[in-house]
Amino acid sequence: MKKEMRKLQIGVMGSAADLNYSDDALEFAKELGRLIALSGNVLVYGAEKEYSSLSTNAAIEASKNGGITVGVTGGKSKDIYGDFRPTILIPCGLEIGGGREFSLVLSCDVIIAISGGSGTLTEMAIAYQANIPIITVDKFGGWADKLSEQYIDDRQRLKCLSAKTPEEALEKALKVMKERKGE
Repeated sequence: MKKEMRKLQIGVMGSAADLNYSDDALEFAKELGRLIALSGNVLVYGAEKEYSSLSTNAAIEASKNGGITVGVTGGKSKDIYGDFRPTILIPCGLEIGGGREFSLVLSCDVIIAISGGSGTLTEMAIAYQANIPIITVDKFGGWADKLSEQYIDDRQRLKCLSAKTPEEALEKALKVMKERKGE
């Protein structure tokens, strides 16, 4: 019997609603979520308690297209913002800005960052330290744009790979993971 390949756990990180992201960024996130679902992989995101986010909207779209979604939320309760519920909801027992980001990022094989404030920066830094590939969208501002095609520090562990379209972001995520597996 042939061993089945594990699905990739693709993290989508990005601005929360309080950063007033653009409609174009929102449409990008939704299309990325749809494409991740259609690729047969898993979308992992930070399930917020207070408001929506680009990541939540990507997860909603992935779910609408038959995808598996994993939401990592802070604290101990399963209460999250809005009506959408991911396939799997993990309350990590840690607070946002105080540890939730570790559980979230370390659950990912690769992350895709869209815009983003301090939370996304924290997630990118954790991914960098853990040698988890980072794909950055460089068209909506925020930390993803600032760090596109950059190393986060002088150790030059891995460069943030730039993408401009949802298709390119997913393609680069899949390619870097394939290269890591030596296929």
